[in-house]
Amino acid sequence: MDERTAEAEIPARYRYAVVPHIMVDDAAAAIDFYRRAFGAREDFRLEAPGGGVLHAEITIGRSVLMLGDAGVKEAEDASFTAPAFLGGGTSVTLHVFVPDVDALAARAEAEGAEVLQPPTDMFHGDRTAILRDPSGHLWVFLTHLEDVDEDELRRRLAAAAL
Repeated sequence: MDERTAEAEIPARYRYAVVPHIMVDDAAAAIDFYRRAFGAREDFRLEAPGGGVLHAEITIGRSVLMLGDAGVKEAEDASFTAPAFLGGGTSVTLHVFVPDVDALAARAEAEGAEVLQPPTDMFHGDRTAILRDPSGHLWVFLTHLEDVDEDELRRRLAAAAL
């Protein structure tokens, strides 16, 4: 183990999670949207020398998200792309637990998010909404309603006939 790693503790916010890092075409606008629509708090922003956002971090609920401009040269060299470059598709969906999924979904829709699934009580014990943000990223917001044991989860899944 590297001496620096042994001495430096991983920051608490990164210890027990995979931290998503998304690329967008206009990170400053995306951060503003996430603030208005999802109640995000901007924690850090590093401007790229030639303009744009090289790296930023926001918090939504208790979840940390990293993001940056896909058009920044440093990002292009690492082959990062935004959903628009992929024809609007994405291979990742971001899940975030929030206290009130209904309020968040309504606010997000008013701010320009596309509602793919309105808030719905789901078999797994969470009220869930699925949204697409203006940058093309898919979000699943959930409010936990009840703990469901594995047997009950399987019974409900079979009954739901998804």
